[in-house]
Amino acid sequence: MFALVDAVAFYASAEKVFDPSLRKKPVVVLTNNDGCICAVCPIARQLNIPKFLPYFQIKDYLAQHQVVIRSSNYELYADLSERMMNVIAEFGDDHHVYSIDEAFLQFSGYQYCIKDWMEYGQRIRQRVWRETKLPVGVGFGSTATLAKAANHAAKKLSGFTGVAIINTESNRKAILTRMAVTDVWGIGRRLGKRLNLIGIDNAWQLAQQPSKRMRQQFGVVMERVVAELNGEACLEWDEVPQIKKEIFSTRSFGERINDYQALRSALMNHGATVARKLRKQRSLAKQLLIFASSSVHQEPYYKKSLVHQFTVATANTQTFAEAIERALTVIYQPNVQFYKCGIGAIELMSGQFYQGDLFNQHDENEPLMRCIDGINQRFGQDTLCSASQQMRTNWHMKRAYLSPHYTTRWQDVPKIQC
Repeated sequence: MFALVDAVAFYASAEKVFDPSLRKKPVVVLTNNDGCICAVCPIARQLNIPKFLPYFQIKDYLAQHQVVIRSSNYELYADLSERMMNVIAEFGDDHHVYSIDEAFLQFSGYQYCIKDWMEYGQRIRQRVWRETKLPVGVGFGSTATLAKAANHAAKKLSGFTGVAIINTESNRKAILTRMAVTDVWGIGRRLGKRLNLIGIDNAWQLAQQPSKRMRQQFGVVMERVVAELNGEACLEWDEVPQIKKEIFSTRSFGERINDYQALRSALMNHGATVARKLRKQRSLAKQLLIFASSSVHQEPYYKKSLVHQFTVATANTQTFAEAIERALTVIYQPNVQFYKCGIGAIELMSGQFYQGDLFNQHDENEPLMRCIDGINQRFGQDTLCSASQQMRTNWHMKRAYLSPHYTTRWQDVPKIQC
């Protein structure tokens, strides 16, 4: 048996955890630079607020209905996600974090000891709420895809109270017939349109298709989806996460910049982010892509990029900073209104099995990097950083409605007055 535990409107729900005054109010969360709506809480959903609509187009409507606006607080969301996942992991003998707000559980060692799956799902929901104040939905199924379908029912179909189970033919048909084919795990909008053209509109109709025919028309992935919908487990998650072959850090600015030091500061921050991610997966970079550009809607359009080749592969933040410093003299132009910049590690190799160079010194300074990563992990990102990362702040992402960093900044820790 599998289970999928998924937070309800995670970003919006996270905003209510440390601010109880928002619990009964409609809340929406905006994307980077406060561009679009990316999360809508269940209360705000009743106002028919669409996701991914540009904020400026619906700003007046939100104000009219007194909807609370929040900018994306990624530091808070990451911390609450980790807490939620730690709680969920206690309820199964195999735990897989699928995304920031979703986790699979697989029950193989003691599933026969669980007599009532509905009651067990409610226990998971109650425990997560007690520990994190995050509402979750729980779906159980004999395959991962059916667990995903049950979770969809638990959260979005009427007649369910946060938990749904697909373990019999009757409840499998009852749930799948009420699901659009695009609600099936792995079926996107484009593929859903192709299925609609041949008369497949819901998940149950998809499950009734011959698997070989589906493979011939849509490939092996579709064949596995059909098998999973019929209770045959085909999809597995990796016990060891796949190592990324490229790592990028890019972002558009909150406002246009033409200052050398501001661009330098932004690139240094991106470089530090890439280096940290490399160290986390124990990789080294042989090449570093450094770029900056103006907006494509701005005339004349300007974009400049350089690839820096390291003599010795590295994940050292200081070494990245030196490469960025040299590249800036070529990339920066004084009259350009820069809109976006970024750093990419594009030729990676294993840091664990790296073959050194006899004639070039390997200066990783691993103890220093571990010290920096450890301090930032414990006290919040960029608690300890190079001076060049913090020289200017006007390049930072626009977050006009940002809530406090309740769990990652000392000054934002909630205070209780007795």
